[in-house]
Amino acid sequence: MKQLLLIAVFTAASISINAQNNLSSENQNKGITKEISSDRIIPPYNLEVTFDKTVHVIFPSAVKYIDLGSPNIIAGKAESAENVVRIKASVKGFENETNFSVITDEGSFYSFNVKYADEPQKLNIEMQDFIHDGATVNRPNNSMDIYLSELRNESPKEVNMAMKSIYKNNKKEIKNIESKRSGIQFLLKGIYIQNDLLYFHTEVKNSSNVPFDVDFIRWKIVDKKVAKRTAIQETVIEPVRASHFVTRIQGRSSERTVFAMNKFTIPDGKRLVVELFEKNGGRHLSFVIGNDNLTQTKEINYLKTRQIQI
Repeated sequence: MKQLLLIAVFTAASISINAQNNLSSENQNKGITKEISSDRIIPPYNLEVTFDKTVHVIFPSAVKYIDLGSPNIIAGKAESAENVVRIKASVKGFENETNFSVITDEGSFYSFNVKYADEPQKLNIEMQDFIHDGATVNRPNNSMDIYLSELRNESPKEVNMAMKSIYKNNKKEIKNIESKRSGIQFLLKGIYIQNDLLYFHTEVKNSSNVPFDVDFIRWKIVDKKVAKRTAIQETVIEPVRASHFVTRIQGRSSERTVFAMNKFTIPDGKRLVVELFEKNGGRHLSFVIGNDNLTQTKEINYLKTRQIQI
């Protein structure tokens, strides 16, 4: 009898201690956490999908990331269209609501709640970027502050604004870096820097009546002098962004492009060669940039950049 009484007392004491520990733990958790306020939430868009039709969502810039909430839906970028996502139901008549999210290369984040409908009312949807839309909806200020690996520590929003600023100002900061051939002129208008990115402003002028179709533009660092029978050592530099890049320059017209690249310098004895190749044609042009040109880059005025209307 005494043993049973001792066991009961010990059990009651253990329950009391455990309850106190749990209460203490709950109090500690309440003390170190906080509720997410409504102004920190990015509201999702409502979207309906079906099994027999495809919904297309058009974004203002290229899509870098898509995440689906369940296997009840399938989605992917449309062929040859970096900014169009197609989505449809993979299960006919699914009941539970799901979601999907999209990140674009300008750092915008979009969220969608998805329901099944036999006949969706909206099959083709054009999204608006957060730069234009953010002031009129309940959205936190950091909706655009998504960083992408190729831009390192740079905000995609600031990169986008810097490129638009250069394009809009359209100043010729550099002279005599150009190439001419068969009515085509390929020239460098300016080099700019902001934080860890270099910006190159180029222009292609077509004074002929024949349209110029761009195959590709190659940026490479090569040796200034190469001995005969010696393999040419070259390093290709890939742009991380290109603003207003077009693949056709019509006759009697011109087009400008702003390229963004991770910061680099040109070693002694080398030079940067920029080559423009015509698709299915022979009008290939190139110009050379030296290290002295890079060291004389213009700094982008951050305050003026923020005032650019885009």
